[in-house]
Amino acid sequence: MIKIICFGKLKEKYLNELVNDYFTRISKYHKIEIIELKDNEDIKKETISCLKIINNTDYNIALCINGKNLNSEEFASNINNIFNHHSTITFLIGGSNGLSEEILDLCQEKISFGHLTYPHGLFRGILLEQIYRAFKINNNENYHK
Repeated sequence: MIKIICFGKLKEKYLNELVNDYFTRISKYHKIEIIELKDNEDIKKETISCLKIINNTDYNIALCINGKNLNSEEFASNINNIFNHHSTITFLIGGSNGLSEEILDLCQEKISFGHLTYPHGLFRGILLEQIYRAFKINNNENYHK
């Protein structure tokens, strides 16, 4: 299973359509769940709500600027390798204040999608697209160029 834990609800119709499109595409390959937690300016409150959801038996990946940069092939290989040892990969997308050190410490890996700042909803779509791309790469299907 793939879980994505993120903060806030998508308000924009076009972002909902983007996320729903890739969610449907990924569902053909693997079970996926998006868990939306309440966005809060207080990172301590976000941490408390996140700690209730994180499962220590999952392979938890924090998405943060200081994580390692992977290209699409490396990301696909990484997902494939993780699924050889874990049944669930959980991606964590922080709120406007990022993820707390407490949450980061619970993650086995930190991945960066670059040093740019993305709108939260758009980044969710970018992550889903890369997960979909990874499944296409791992199944030797035509999509990635």
